[in-house]
Amino acid sequence: MTSHTVKRPCSFQIGTFITGKWHKNHYELRKELGFGANGIVYLAQSSKGIVAVKFSDNNATIASEVNVLKSFAKAQGDSLGPSLIDVDDYVVNGKVYPFYVMEFIKGDSLLVYLRKRGNEWLNVLSLQLLGQLEQLHQLGWVFGDLKPENLIIQWPEQRVRFIDVGGTTQQGRAIKEYTEYFDRGYWGLGGRKAEPSYDLFSLAMVMLTAAYGKRVPKAEGGLKELGERVKAKKELAVIEPVLMKAFAGKYASAREMKQELADTIHRKSSAYHRPVPVKMSRMQIRKVKGKQKKSGRMAETLFLILLVTLLYAIYMLGLIV
Repeated sequence: MTSHTVKRPCSFQIGTFITGKWHKNHYELRKELGFGANGIVYLAQSSKGIVAVKFSDNNATIASEVNVLKSFAKAQGDSLGPSLIDVDDYVVNGKVYPFYVMEFIKGDSLLVYLRKRGNEWLNVLSLQLLGQLEQLHQLGWVFGDLKPENLIIQWPEQRVRFIDVGGTTQQGRAIKEYTEYFDRGYWGLGGRKAEPSYDLFSLAMVMLTAAYGKRVPKAEGGLKELGERVKAKKELAVIEPVLMKAFAGKYASAREMKQELADTIHRKSSAYHRPVPVKMSRMQIRKVKGKQKKSGRMAETLFLILLVTLLYAIYMLGLIV
């Protein structure tokens, strides 16, 4: 969502029963889930169970988001976002409110999940998210409004899912909805053109925010300030080259960033688990050498036994033939 004050485009009382004009499906509004400049989302009860319903007073908004969800459904493997269930109009007092119904994804928001499980899960979830962004970008879209609140860790699969596709924009166009803190333009590090590097900057900001557990207010902006924040957190410092490259817009694709993040994590992990050399006394060295000689003699004896056994078997086989 944009950072300026947002007015509700429409609002309905909890407990309201909604009937679609065209498909005649019924929905009881149970709880408000969130709202923004382009619409409001409710938790609702339907004949198919619990769902999420988004209303707007703008047909173009609903049509655009429905197209995004349909495009998500074409992604290989797991769905990137909520599944689309229904699209219709709700008419009240002569006014028409277009709406769509989508899957309600049960789970925790990213920050809540990490508070429960620990920040050691951050890299795992980021790698998973980069894989999903890669699919999204291949479909010709940029998520645009990537932030912790728009990411949910689904139960019980432990899988990252996108929610609130209101900012999803076709590549090449201007980002239509964003949150300043996760926007590279706000930090003076790029424009608001919908391209993969825009999402990758936002993802790096999501990782920084997750490590701190909150949004740390901007001072002057720029790479220097972000670099200082990265170095101040040990879980970020180990992947500093990857984050700084994302902040600078130097990744051409999510796949490239995913590969470098995986490689960096692997290198740091290998270095951490590498055996530490230990100084030994002369007596300890003699004992080690003695064991090595003994092991060598045993191996040589076993080899000779196997060789003799093999030759004998060949000899007997020749007699049988």
